[in-house]
Amino acid sequence: MSFDIENIKNEFAAHVQDLQNQISEELKRIDTKINLNEDIWERKDFAGNPGGGGITRAFEGEIFENAGVNTSLVFGEVDPKFAANIGGDNNQMWATGISLIIHPTNPRVPTTHANFRMIQAGSKVWFGGGADLTPFYPHEDDFEYFHKVWKDACEPYGHWDEWKEKCDNYFVNKHRADEMRGIGGFFYDHFFSGDPQKDLAMFKEISSNFIKSYFPIVEKRMDEEFDDEDVDFQLHRRGRYVEFNLLHDRGTHFGLKSNGRTDSILISLPKRVKFTYRYEPKKPEHKKMMEYYFPKDWA
Repeated sequence: MSFDIENIKNEFAAHVQDLQNQISEELKRIDTKINLNEDIWERKDFAGNPGGGGITRAFEGEIFENAGVNTSLVFGEVDPKFAANIGGDNNQMWATGISLIIHPTNPRVPTTHANFRMIQAGSKVWFGGGADLTPFYPHEDDFEYFHKVWKDACEPYGHWDEWKEKCDNYFVNKHRADEMRGIGGFFYDHFFSGDPQKDLAMFKEISSNFIKSYFPIVEKRMDEEFDDEDVDFQLHRRGRYVEFNLLHDRGTHFGLKSNGRTDSILISLPKRVKFTYRYEPKKPEHKKMMEYYFPKDWA
C-alpha cells in the first residue's frame, strides 16, 4: 500500500488548528465577557535544535471559569529512553494535536476534556485521543446525550464499544478504589489500521463532533441556580480531577517528558479546587452523583 505520510501529517495538523479556531469561537459566542490569553511558543528538541511549538489559548470568563484550547506541532530528537517508552524505533519524533479542557463556573454545567493527536515515532505512526465528561450534578439526560453523540460518531467505524471501555478503564483514580474522574466517553491510543489515509478521514470526522457533544449541554444548564453546597462538591470533585491529571494522565507525562511547555500542559488544571480529609458529600443529589463515577452504559 502506498501513501504520502507527509501530506497526511500536514492535513491532520491543519484539521486540529481548524478545530481550535471553531471551539475558540464557540467559547466566545457563549461567554461574551470571556478573556483570551493567546501564546505562540517554540521549543527545542532533545539535541537543542528547533523542535516546533504550538498555540496556547487560555480563557477566563463568567460562564467558563477557565479553559484551555491548545494545539501543538513538535518534532525532532527525543531522549532515547522516552522514545523506547512510547514505542518508537529510533530517537526521532513528530507529533501534532489539539488538547482542550473547559471548567465552567456553574457546578450544574459539567467540565469536559478532549484531545486528538497524530504521532510519528521513528517509522511508526499512530493516532490517539478521545473525549470525556466530568459532571457535578446528576442530570442523567446530559450524560445520555453526550455519550449518544460520540456513539453515533464512532459506531459506524465499529469502535464504540471498545473505545468506551478503554475510556472507562483509563480516566480512573486507581488509588481511589477505581473511581472514575467523571462519567466517561471514549478513548483510543496507538491506533493504526495500516492505512493512514483511511485513519485520517475517520478521525477528522469523529473529532468534528466535539462542539455538538458539549456546548448544547452548556447552554441548557448555564443559567440554572446553584448553592454553596453545589460549589463545595464541584471544588472537591475538581480535586479528584487534579489527582488524575498529575498522577496518571499519559498526555501530561508525554508533554513534560518531551520537553513540552509546562504551563501549556498544566492548563488542564482548574482555577479553584478544594481538598478535605475524608470528604463526604451532604446533599442527596451529590451522594447520587457519587454513584455515577463508575462505568455505566449511558448511550
